[in-house]
Order: sequence, then C-alpha cells, then structure tokens
Amino acid sequence: MEQRLANSWRMPLNDVKFIETALLSDLRVDGRRPFDYRKLTIKLGKEDGSAEVHLGHTHVMTFVTAQLVRPYRDRPNEGSLSIFTEFSPMADPSFEPGRPTESAVELGRVIDRGLRESRAIDTESLCVLSGKLAWAIRVDIHILDNAGNLVDAANIAALASLSTFRRPECSLAGEDGQEVVVHPPEQRDPIPLIIHHLPIAVTFGFFSVENLLVIDPTHHEECVMTGRMTATLNSNGDVCAIQKAGGKGVSQSVIMHCLKLAHAKADDITTKIKDAVEIHNNERALRKIKRHSSSVAVDVCGATTGLGELQNELDGGKDGSRLDRLKLKEEENFMECEATPSGQEQSKDGVSKNFISGPSSWDPYSECVNSDLLKASLASRGPSVPSKQKDSRRETKPKERPLEIKTDSSPIDEALTSGQNNEEGKTLKDAVKPKHKRKRKCLPIMKIK
Repeated sequence: MEQRLANSWRMPLNDVKFIETALLSDLRVDGRRPFDYRKLTIKLGKEDGSAEVHLGHTHVMTFVTAQLVRPYRDRPNEGSLSIFTEFSPMADPSFEPGRPTESAVELGRVIDRGLRESRAIDTESLCVLSGKLAWAIRVDIHILDNAGNLVDAANIAALASLSTFRRPECSLAGEDGQEVVVHPPEQRDPIPLIIHHLPIAVTFGFFSVENLLVIDPTHHEECVMTGRMTATLNSNGDVCAIQKAGGKGVSQSVIMHCLKLAHAKADDITTKIKDAVEIHNNERALRKIKRHSSSVAVDVCGATTGLGELQNELDGGKDGSRLDRLKLKEEENFMECEATPSGQEQSKDGVSKNFISGPSSWDPYSECVNSDLLKASLASRGPSVPSKQKDSRRETKPKERPLEIKTDSSPIDEALTSGQNNEEGKTLKDAVKPKHKRKRKCLPIMKIK
C-alpha cells in the first residue's frame, strides 16, 4: 500500500528528513507521540448494520447485509462471512474505479482473517436448514477519505456495523418441516448476530533510522516508513492474527513489544465500540415505544382526573410520599363509590342526587339502551319527584300566552291602577317581571383544594 502511494506521489527529500528528525525527538508531524492514536469517532446510523468511523482525517463507511444461500458442502451447518472493499477515487487520487486493486484485496483479507480465524462470529447460528439454507453475511467497506492507516479504521467500522446488525427471524413450516418462512420486522423482532469477542487491528510503522516505531501512521508517514505490521488482538490479550506486509525485517523482541502495545490499544478501542453500540441500542428501544396522547380517565363516581396531572404528581415527588397520597385518594374514592346507593349519583360537591335518567346498571359507553328495560325499571320505582333544578327552570321559563296590546290613549299607569285583573286586558308591562321577583343567577363557586 505504501508502494502504491509512493508511485503516485513522491515526497520531497526535505519532508522526509523533517519527519525522521522529528521522530528522533519523540515527536510527529501532527503533534502526537510515537505511541499515540489519533482521535477516534464512531457514528452509527439509524438503520441497523451501518457505521461511519473517523480516525483523524481518515473516513470509512460500512454496511452489512444478509441473504439466504446454500451453505458450502464441507460446512453444511454454518453460514458465511465475506468482506468487500471499495476505494472511491475521491478518497485518494491514486484510487481508480472499476476492478479492485491489490491494496483493496489486501485490506479485505486482513479484516477477514481477523474475524474468521478467531471465530469471533458464531457462524453455526446462521444456519436455517442444514445443507440447504443458511445466512450469508456481507460487509461492504467504502473508503471515503484516505489520510493513512486504512486497516484500523476499516476494521473498527466493520466491527461496529456487525454489532448493530440484525437479521430477520426464520421459522420452519410445512408438513415435512422443510419450508422456510422469513418473518418481516413488523411481525417479529430481528435477531442480532452472536459475537463472542471483538478482534481489534492495530497497525505499526517501522523506520530505518535507529529502528523507530510508531502506531497509527498517517499518509505522510506511510511514504517514509520502510515496513508495516498489523496485529489483531481482543481485549483479553488473545492474538487473533498478525500481518507483516513485506519491507524491513523485525526482530522477535520488537514483535513482543508491539503485541503489548496492541493489547492496551485494543482494550481502549473495544470500550469505545461497546459504548457507541449501547447508545445506539437505547435509542432504537426508545424509537420502538409508541407514544400516546394524554387522555382523560373517568372513575365510577363521575370524578374526572387527567393523566397528565397524575404524571406530574408522580414526577414531582422524588420520594414515595406522593405515591402514597395518591393511593390513599384512590382508596377513599373507592369507599365513597361503595357507600353511594345504586340509584344515586354523587356530584363533585359531594351531594348525592337522584339518578332518574336510567337504570342502576347504566353503562356510559354503551351505544344504545333497551327501552323495555328502561321503562320497567322506572315503573318499579314509582313516580319520580322532580328536582329543584327542573322547578327553577320551569319558573324561569313560564308558558307564554298571547298578549293583547291596548291602543287606548290612556297611559299605562292608569290601566295598572284601575284594579282590573282580568286576563283579557293584560298590558306589555304585565309581561315583564319586577326586579324583586327575578331569580338571581348564582355564579359557580370554585373550591380550592
């Protein structure tokens, strides 16, 4: 990979000497120490199985898909995992569209070897029907910007996307049990992959000047370094794979030192991936919850309470005092409902009123009422006594009788004082009630609890 970059862009000799001189002083061009990693950012998409990774200015995007295929003959009870890479021309001028280059094939093999040889993914769980159908997992890696160390960035992106991927659930049907039914996500929740551990790839760069060693080389350092080694380890310190892509030879002591450094870096990167996946799963669970608008609950006694007020009371009390008060209120309302007779209705003011609109088993949510049962229940109770409220309404609205307006020239006051009380000679002033006989309107009294 470094040879490809060297052919497309040759660094000036002064830049090469500047990088080597800075490394002798334990400094790098971007200000890091030799064993420091660049800033790592993991962004998981809303769709399951997609991830973006920024390692410094290196930008990689991955997608995971699954398909039902026939398994291999030598492994009829296992699924398959394949890695495909695509180098976009906008990521680097040397990348050409079309057929994958050697560097793209090498990148896919390094990541595939770390996942396959270490058995990080349980491929046996991908089998649906032995020897006939199994899930084939495909990971597509897209290089969007090349700023060095593509192996580590692509490996982290592949692990993050595999951790969030979910395949559809399958079941066997038919008389002989050989018919496979794939359930959509609306019917059954998809199933995540079984991942035993996360193999993390850590890349080292070697320089000819006094056996210098750096971690996470940039694209400028890749043009200067004389050797490369990628060690794949998990957080437990198990070595999953080692890739030495030619160049200068490395001694055994240097390799052991690299493995110790890679173990510490793998532990840190594993924690970042798990934290990002946990946040993604929590957001996915929140999106799955259906939100309903706050409705109004009506109790048996006729008192209405808003669910929003109850929720505010529950949220307002951090301790259990508010909850205990609500429970006591509910018990008191229940006791009042039991004490109230079936033929009475309790108003908000606590005064019971005769319920004369229907039988005692009145259902407010019923669509219709049986008229026969209603008449029978009313007949058994006898004649109902009209309430004061209806009497007041009848007083305020008397029966209107035809009025005869006199056209005599005598004033109205003389007609009133004449003492004639016959109904035929009523005037307009008789139809209007005096002020002292009018019923005063009582304003509603709000009780403050």
